[in-house]
Formats: sequence, structure tokens, C-alpha cells
Amino acid sequence: MANISSNIKFLRKKKGLTQQQFADSLDIKRSLVGAYEENRAEPKYELLKKIAIFFDLSVDDFINETIDDKWAPKPKGNPANLRVLSISVDKDDNENIELVPMKASAGYMNGYADPEYVARLPKFNLPMFTGGTFRAFEIKGDSMLPLPSGSIIIGEYVENWADVKPAETYVVVSKNDGVVYKRVGNKFKDQKKLKLMSDNPVYDPYEVSGEDILELWKAKAYISTQLPQPVPEPTMESLTTMMMEMQRSISKINQGNN
Repeated sequence: MANISSNIKFLRKKKGLTQQQFADSLDIKRSLVGAYEENRAEPKYELLKKIAIFFDLSVDDFINETIDDKWAPKPKGNPANLRVLSISVDKDDNENIELVPMKASAGYMNGYADPEYVARLPKFNLPMFTGGTFRAFEIKGDSMLPLPSGSIIIGEYVENWADVKPAETYVVVSKNDGVVYKRVGNKFKDQKKLKLMSDNPVYDPYEVSGEDILELWKAKAYISTQLPQPVPEPTMESLTTMMMEMQRSISKINQGNN
């Protein structure tokens, strides 16, 4: 992206560093610095974080802002600060649903705010989704079982993070964790962090700060190639086991009441 190349060049020169000195500071080759500044290549997300830290900037500002002598950083840590969302439209000027495949999730961290990048994503339309901005994300792993890995979550863009509702599921795009699909445990107005929970109890809840979050998408539907399996008919053995478990439970209740 043009912002990244021009920002690297401007900030490097402002610090009075040659390309070689800058490359040595980041432990990369000088030729890479030249490629980044000439917009012939883009740094991977881990290196972007390293560069942003080197220049004492947020990754968000470093990617999305045109940094020059007139630029001033925005106040940090305010989830109410809204950004312009990049979208694509079809020939009739209707918004598309862009798909972020699993293999593209890392690239989405660099290009989520770049209209050209978003326009290159696979896209489709569904008649039941109108009146909002929607995006589809392919999820990986078993943290949200019973939704299987490889499911596609269709989310509606959350413009005002104060509208986030506890116990509902969202696609959370953050600087440190990338794209994740989780259930939310609290409201933003209560604190500056979101508690994210997996439906699979094997995984512990964790918190992500408002400063770390790039986008929030409220889950509206999912698409999966794994169809539901029929419920097996009860057997005599399973019925017997069920009755024994019920008897044990009743026995424990009776013992507790004595």
C-alpha cells in the first residue's frame, strides 16, 4: 500500500537514518527497505508491528494514515472513534459481501482499510442481507464447536462499539490476534476491554483492549459444508444407562436433603 511505503521513507529520513542503518535496526536486509519504500513489496504483519513500535506509532496509524510534517496522531484508546469502512459494490451499485478466506486472514490485517485490497477479495450477494454492511470470514479451529472448522461466518459491521451485546457472537479483528470468532462477555461501556469466550469450554476466556481492536462484525449467519447428522435411535443399552444415571442423580438429591 502506498501509505506504508511513503510512511517508511518519511519516518526513516526524519530519524536521520540511511536505508542500511534502518535495516540494521530491524535486523532485515537493506534491499527489503528499498523494496518497501518503492512500493515493490509489503512488510508482513509481524514486521509491520516491529516498524510501528520502532517509530512509536500504532499499527493502525502506520497503515492507514499519510504521515508527513503536518500529520498528528489521533487520541488513543477510544472505541467511539469511527473509521471509514472500505467496501466493494456490484454493477448495480449494491454492496457486496466480501469473503475473507482462511488463507487470506493474515493479508486482511494489512489491507482491511485499503479499498483496492477489499475490491480484490472474493465476493457474493445474498438477498436476505440488505440494509447494512456485511462481510464473510472463514474460521479455523475447534474453539467455537459445534460450528466446525472451515465454516464461513457472515457478520454485519458494528459501527458503534457501544452497541456490542454480551453473550452474542462476533468476528473480532485485532492487531495481536488477527481474525477470530468469539462470544462476547461484556459491554464496551463498562470498560475499555472486551472479554472473549469460546463456546468450546476447553478454551479459557481472555480479554482484548479497545486499542487493539480494528473491526467488529456481529455474526448473523454461517455457511458450512458439514451437514447435520441424524440423531441415532435409542437402544435398550442406552436407555438402561440413562435410567441408571437418573437413579444415581435422584439418590444424590435425596442424600443431600437428609
